[in-house]
Amino acid sequence: MRLPRSRRAILAPTFVVLAALGAWSSVRPSNDREWTVGLDVLPYATFDGDVATIEGVRNFRWRSLEDFDPRYETRTYDLSRVTSLWYCLSVFDPDGWRGPAHSLLSFGFDDGRYLAVSVEARKEPGEDYSVYRGMAKRFELMYVIGDERDLIANRAALRPDSVNLYPIRATPEAIAAILRDILEAANRLHERPEFYHTITNNCTTRLRDHVNAVVPGLVPAGWRVVLPGYSDELLERLDLIAADLTLEEARVAFDIKATATAAVGEAAFSARIRTGLLVDHDPTGEPGSVLE
Repeated sequence: MRLPRSRRAILAPTFVVLAALGAWSSVRPSNDREWTVGLDVLPYATFDGDVATIEGVRNFRWRSLEDFDPRYETRTYDLSRVTSLWYCLSVFDPDGWRGPAHSLLSFGFDDGRYLAVSVEARKEPGEDYSVYRGMAKRFELMYVIGDERDLIANRAALRPDSVNLYPIRATPEAIAAILRDILEAANRLHERPEFYHTITNNCTTRLRDHVNAVVPGLVPAGWRVVLPGYSDELLERLDLIAADLTLEEARVAFDIKATATAAVGEAAFSARIRTGLLVDHDPTGEPGSVLE
């Protein structure tokens, strides 16, 4: 029986929408693609008590964004010897709208080493990041775990971004728990890949989730997480920045753009980018009661 034209006019778009939804739901994330250099190795950690051995620690040496020496290493860290937590915020257009930005965490140890963690959209060769494609299952999500001379220098010295490195008020026990939670999540991606999502599964929302896994409900959802350039405002409101400063003063005091640019490639990069910060502020001083 042939349906009346009016019924066909109603049903046709419905079938198109259902077909589109079916196609959308069938798209699955995968680790089996060709990846852009720098996003090609998923890190993996094994644990022996508090000691984590991490394979795939990125330690590139950058001369420019196109000229670099790729290097991955296996490193061992004792989580019981972690002493400090740092929040690095890289704002893409410091003279324009502050919203678009990238955030990462860095963990300091009592032997002077630092381990940086960046949650990123995993791109294939020729792909460029896009806010809109980031909402359309175009990128997988990955953790890049690496040396500060790689992850922070790449942002601070080679891009026009403004870059701040904020000391976070936290106890060593809480910091170690956050790092362990991150490493375990990075391991799970080997078996269960996930899609990156610009709003719901991005660099800042994932870091918030790891903090909240240790201190439930500490960092609320909201537009300052969706727009990471304003996430330092949230940190200041929660009293998580380990300095007695206003937000405006903290943005000036913890600006590492110039020192990072001058220290690119140096073995003492991590110490150099903190030298100016330690003049008036002690970012690794007495642990606060906020993140315990």
